[in-house]
Amino acid sequence: MAGWRKFSLRSPSFLQLLAKEFRELLASRAFWLLLLFVGFLVGHSFITAVGLYAEMSGNGNGPAALPQGLSSLDGILVPTWGAYDLAATLLFPFVAIRMVSSEKESGALKLLLQLPGTLSSKLAAKGLVLLFAWLVSWLPGIAAIVLWHSYGGHTYAPETVNLLLGHLLRGLLSGGLGVAAAGLADGAASAAIVTLAFTVGTWALDFVAAGRGGFVQQLASYTPTAALRSFEQGLLRFSVLAVMLLVSIAAFVLAGIWLNIGRTIKFRLVATLVLAVVTAGAVWIAANVRATRDQSENHRNSFSPVDEAALGGIKQPLKITILLSPEDPRLTDFEQNILRKLRRSLDKLEVEYAASSRTGLFDSEEHYGEIWYELGGQKTVERSTIEEVVLDQIYTLAGVSAPDRSGEEGFPGYPLAAQPKHAAAIFYLFWPLVVIVTWWLLRRL
Repeated sequence: MAGWRKFSLRSPSFLQLLAKEFRELLASRAFWLLLLFVGFLVGHSFITAVGLYAEMSGNGNGPAALPQGLSSLDGILVPTWGAYDLAATLLFPFVAIRMVSSEKESGALKLLLQLPGTLSSKLAAKGLVLLFAWLVSWLPGIAAIVLWHSYGGHTYAPETVNLLLGHLLRGLLSGGLGVAAAGLADGAASAAIVTLAFTVGTWALDFVAAGRGGFVQQLASYTPTAALRSFEQGLLRFSVLAVMLLVSIAAFVLAGIWLNIGRTIKFRLVATLVLAVVTAGAVWIAANVRATRDQSENHRNSFSPVDEAALGGIKQPLKITILLSPEDPRLTDFEQNILRKLRRSLDKLEVEYAASSRTGLFDSEEHYGEIWYELGGQKTVERSTIEEVVLDQIYTLAGVSAPDRSGEEGFPGYPLAAQPKHAAAIFYLFWPLVVIVTWWLLRRL
């Protein structure tokens, strides 16, 4: 217990490590460049989003064409905070890489390992400082939300918090991968290539898995882009949350294995293999967690309450065979409006993608475009991707009466023809000035 108290988060040695890492962060040009560029990215995204939202709202010259489709989550928050996905992919990893690679290249790592405290406590200090850096970079995004409210815009707290949670996990994952790459590679340039290769690999996996189903699609649903997409849709999937946390922690552990230069290469390779096996097992368990929560205000991830109740009474497995190519817009519509909700409502659902071509433009199959439903030994086919039509087919197969949906109220929408007043001055002038002046003052100190 004495050793634990000595190196706990409140111990003097750990606080000294934390202070040292903060000084390293504030001396890092990568951190200040992150703050500088993220302001421009958020500003451009916010100004563009507000302008498009105003056009969809009638731009003050008339009523909105489809007010029920105007949501601040889709129209303002997601495109504005999409800048942070770009920052987490191309900017933030270099902040994490620099915190490790600079010590390896200068030889300071050998001295650091001889100081009091374990290697895990040193990595924990780096992780906390990286979390601080990521949260500080959120200031332009928070300013955008405040500006939107000042224009009279509406936001729904649960879906907003859910979106922020997704970007928090995205930043932790990006920082962990950067630290792991720096621990594995000899220098910052090599670590940057490793990080970029991982990013390109996840993009390729997303492309290959589109419309394929099975294990490949399940694996692709946990790539950084796909994982963040569920948060952007107002859906909190506890499996995604757990997997992102596990992978982030595993990345820091991997960095610790390879930064322990006192160990032999053989030991580090064996430890890496053990870590990979343990992480894969933990991720597999976490991926099977079915618990979800629809945080969206318009309940886009759920069927109506009466349909949810009716589907909850169906205990037999449902199999859906889809003869639509991955690039067919009907498949995208079906996945977004039907499959995503069915996976939350039915305990046993199997989806098979049976189309042979990728585009469907020259598909000569006689049955192309059909969607087959099989339940309780009965099969039926339908081409429609309309929610009510699909649900009625499932109810017919299950021998369940379709519920009465006449008393349901639709989402009203929040049209607002606002102009992005003062946004350009804040994001293009005030924020860069604050960053540059703060950086200059800290260098003088």
